[in-house]
Amino acid sequence: MDDLAPGLPDFGEVTRTLRVAGGAHGITWLLTRSDGSKVVVKSGEHVPTGLFLAEAEGLAAIAATGSVRTPAVLHAGPRRLVLEALLPPPVDDLSFWEEAGRAVAALHATPGPAHGWHQDNWLGLLPQHNPWCLDGHEFFIHNRMLRFLREPGAQAALDTDGIAGIERICSRLHSLVPPMPPVLCHGDLWRANFLATHDGRAAVVDPAVAYTWAEVDISMMYCEEPPPARFFDAYHEVHPPEPGWQERMELLHLREMLSTVAHFGDHPAICAPVLSRIRTLVTTYG
Repeated sequence: MDDLAPGLPDFGEVTRTLRVAGGAHGITWLLTRSDGSKVVVKSGEHVPTGLFLAEAEGLAAIAATGSVRTPAVLHAGPRRLVLEALLPPPVDDLSFWEEAGRAVAALHATPGPAHGWHQDNWLGLLPQHNPWCLDGHEFFIHNRMLRFLREPGAQAALDTDGIAGIERICSRLHSLVPPMPPVLCHGDLWRANFLATHDGRAAVVDPAVAYTWAEVDISMMYCEEPPPARFFDAYHEVHPPEPGWQERMELLHLREMLSTVAHFGDHPAICAPVLSRIRTLVTTYG
């Protein structure tokens, strides 16, 4: 516990400290207090400056919509983030995922002034570029696709054909994706970032918020360990889909795949699926 103490508020007597899996953001601890309540402490001396503050801001922005729940932020600083501890989601509970779908649809009902955010933040440990842009296609092309090609990890992972394929896909994006409004999106919305509140409601963690296309959030849910189909049915009951939405899922999910190779570089288990996806999309869309 000593390495967690600097910069943290007084949480009372801590009776148990457990290190838990915490993604890319440093080290995560679950602290149990003498009254039985629990808090999560995310810490890291080498995480990018401002990452935890941006994460706290994203949680607050989502919570302010009154849609999907988030853990309470108990402390946010440059090297520590302390959150209310929530529960794992029930396994394949259709009512839970139905409620989650409706809650995400309510989140996506929050319109933005343009595509972007008032500042850059982070997707994983890499900067997420959020300059304001009125054109959603241009925003996605330059700030969610091509920007990853400048990262050393992506340059090591992608061959010439892969880079050319991404550029080809971007050149066709206006004809492949219909115009859609900017709405508040979680930004890193996949099954592992859902938890449950103590009264069983759906909650989300680890956001990378911005105003952008709702389908980008949905593509990650669809392509990364998807929840039961009832999630998508309930979501679309509230947020009716644009025609052809399923055909666009693998295309829009390429943003997340490029982020992954930019993070981890030339790893065969990561590179091969990305290059295969690029080839398939180029073949499909010409």
